[in-house]
Amino acid sequence: MAYPDTYYKRTMSDARMRPALTGTIECDTVIVGGGLAGLTTALQLCRAGRSVVLLEAESVGFGASGRNGGFVSPGFATGGDDIARMAGVEAARSIHRLSIEGVDFVRDTIQQLAIEDARPQPGISSMLRYDGGDTLKKHADAMAKTYGYELEYLDTARARSVLKSKRYFQGLRDGRAFHMHPLNYLRGVAAEIERLGGRIYEQTAAERCELDGAEKIVATAGGRVKARQVVFTTGGYTGGLNGRLKRAFLPIATYVMVSEEAPDLIRSAIDTTDAIGDNRRAGDYYRVVDGGKRLLWGGRITTRAASTAALVAELRSEMTGTYPQLAGLKTELAWSGLMSYARHLMPQIGQMQPGVWHCTAFGGHGLNTTAMGGKLIAEAILGESDRYKLFKPFGLVWAGGVAGLAVAQLTYWKLQAQDWWRERAA
Repeated sequence: MAYPDTYYKRTMSDARMRPALTGTIECDTVIVGGGLAGLTTALQLCRAGRSVVLLEAESVGFGASGRNGGFVSPGFATGGDDIARMAGVEAARSIHRLSIEGVDFVRDTIQQLAIEDARPQPGISSMLRYDGGDTLKKHADAMAKTYGYELEYLDTARARSVLKSKRYFQGLRDGRAFHMHPLNYLRGVAAEIERLGGRIYEQTAAERCELDGAEKIVATAGGRVKARQVVFTTGGYTGGLNGRLKRAFLPIATYVMVSEEAPDLIRSAIDTTDAIGDNRRAGDYYRVVDGGKRLLWGGRITTRAASTAALVAELRSEMTGTYPQLAGLKTELAWSGLMSYARHLMPQIGQMQPGVWHCTAFGGHGLNTTAMGGKLIAEAILGESDRYKLFKPFGLVWAGGVAGLAVAQLTYWKLQAQDWWRERAA
């Protein structure tokens, strides 16, 4: 079974292995990529009675979908004003409502399929590392007025009563958002797809494709799939199968570590079951796991492979800079993962040509948005809606290649510097 050594792999509840594809098979829709977008597309198509084949180069949930922070909350990697500028005000509001819908969809799927090992835990708090409570109050008021979505304002005293750090000033708590074990969720969805008759093949990389005819063909090392519809849902680990798709986003790495068991020490700093993020572009994100026994902490981004050990040292510096009382908390395990980011920082959801769909670039958007993307593609294939067209302004634009990676890294450093100065001025 091809998974990196992560906390999620070590606590995976379902270890079944799936075969590689051999021979030629036919179906209504073939999906390339076994992450959350691909699995959600497959689930919705199977629920509608369509025949589906899903091809995964490693194991389901191998990529970012199965090794992330586990956050399920509305919103996008870019701000609402930028979305409105590119898509229009009304479209931006509809797009944000979709991200809220995605939260409810993932929660409902956990309940419907009884995926208890997904371990959903309500509450995500977003914290400011400078004094700016009035801005948060205005945002909460706007969310309530525009979407009927309630966010709870945390003043400094309340914030620091549970997050015992002078780094935090105010925050907003989203009680409708939640966090979970992403790999167990994905494997639970995969099991339901197979129960409904869908076929999932692991260790089956798609190597060639013929997309121009009415019948599409996706070839692997051991076989071929013939279908009327093809959906590409690969992310940061996309190879050269579809050049247009690969050129349209950048692979960006992020890093996560999990601590030893030390519930009392952790509670001395973090006395909440909420997942926590901060206001910075590439800020910290963390949560207690194993019933409060361990701390899972993530952050940092790089545009090329970096030493995980070196990045863990940076993560630990962030952790102890925020919570000096955790200086003695040992790191037990660390890992990295590749996300896909488009130049416009929005998901890429749409139709490349008749019968050929894409659903990718979910870096920084949360599990709910990824699932929502898969749901939209399934709706389009089934003829139920054309809501995927809301994402037409965020197309497969060239991400810049090597130069794009360099610009992304420079932008990240610039944003870090801006965050540093703003904190120092607080």
